[in-house]
Amino acid sequence: MEQAAKGIATAGVLGPLWPMIANSADITKAYPDELMSIDAWSKGKIKTGDFITAENVEIVKELLDPVAYHHIKTMGRKIRIVPTTRDITRMFPAEYLEATLRNQGKAKLDANSNVVSSDGKPWIGGNPFPDAKTGLEVAANLTMCWGRKDNSLTAIRDWEVAPDGSMSYQYDFAWVEQNTTARADGKVLPGGDELLRYNAVYFTGPSDVKGTSYLNTWYYDQRKFPELVGYLPAFKRVRKFPTNQRFEPLVPGMNLYLSDAWAAGDPMLTWGNYKIVGRGPMLGAQSQTWYGDRPNWERPVQGGPKNQTFFETQMELCPDVVIFEAEPTGYPRAPVGKKRVWVDVRNQMYVAYITYDRRGEIFKSFEPQYSFLEKGDKKLMDGKSTAWHWTAVQCYNFQDGRMTRFQPVTSIAGGMSTAFNIDGLYEKYMTQQALQRMGT
Repeated sequence: MEQAAKGIATAGVLGPLWPMIANSADITKAYPDELMSIDAWSKGKIKTGDFITAENVEIVKELLDPVAYHHIKTMGRKIRIVPTTRDITRMFPAEYLEATLRNQGKAKLDANSNVVSSDGKPWIGGNPFPDAKTGLEVAANLTMCWGRKDNSLTAIRDWEVAPDGSMSYQYDFAWVEQNTTARADGKVLPGGDELLRYNAVYFTGPSDVKGTSYLNTWYYDQRKFPELVGYLPAFKRVRKFPTNQRFEPLVPGMNLYLSDAWAAGDPMLTWGNYKIVGRGPMLGAQSQTWYGDRPNWERPVQGGPKNQTFFETQMELCPDVVIFEAEPTGYPRAPVGKKRVWVDVRNQMYVAYITYDRRGEIFKSFEPQYSFLEKGDKKLMDGKSTAWHWTAVQCYNFQDGRMTRFQPVTSIAGGMSTAFNIDGLYEKYMTQQALQRMGT
């Protein structure tokens, strides 16, 4: 905490984390027992397998972000505690972890604060700063490769829950990512050496939004705004959007903005005043959150006025979480005044994210879930290895009580299916011609 007060983060408590990981995937020796088990942390008041409910949430209040605490305390939400993950290989895609270890110590921030390799060229893959020491370095780990795969297509089912607990909308959409640089394979997509990624969003249902799509083209230089185009079925054409139009719902009723993706939805240097504001253990949904044994992977729901506001959720005690804040310095008209992001030091992935309005009041919260994608005899592969992926997001508007909750599924309306590291993904989904073709 003394280091956090100085704005410095470093991984490990009993010893440096990443040298241990390089020698063994087990992180146990980096942390004391009370940070590796909720049983030890709570002195037996909460045990692994227990549910956190309104009756016992005060015991773990300091381990939750304020919105998750509010959900449990006042809205009937429950969270089941699972064991803390000790095997780091279950917290990364295999190739991304290999790149992080292979390239450790080779990243730096250049004179413009962009991430580059030691030779000054674009980053060569994995987390650039696995032992991040500043807020900007923590943000870089989130920004450079969102989903930690060279490319992915995630078929997503979304539910919009009104404040009274009723269902107001239900959407199907595909979220497509293609890194051109900063890839785990160390390669550069042909013609993409000055870019970081392409990101496309395709809505496939219901019929009133079918065909709506967006294409984000990110420059490698994080001071530059992405190029943003979209296809709107009502106009039957692709149109260009203002580069700073990143704080609006993607479709009616949705809490999700482009700015929100991965708690790093804008180029990191269009935000500023990065600072580390805290450090300590936290509850986060980092394991056992995949429902691959259920039809279309769709999970049970609970809580809220009609018992359907929240996804069923498992959380573990994350032994070491760093908290940073940043402000949208490149967006003078943004409704957001700052964001606060909680990042698990073990894999440098965010486990909670809250935006605040211009008055400093809580605006929206984002609670992601991740997992190694295996359950019983069900398993999803990512090449030769079991996949790691995000498995759900709950985005709650704290000011009006609307919940956006969405999750990857096997397939959505229109037949699009979740898959990783797909040949020909760029040509199929990442051009204006693709937007037009998919929209019609």
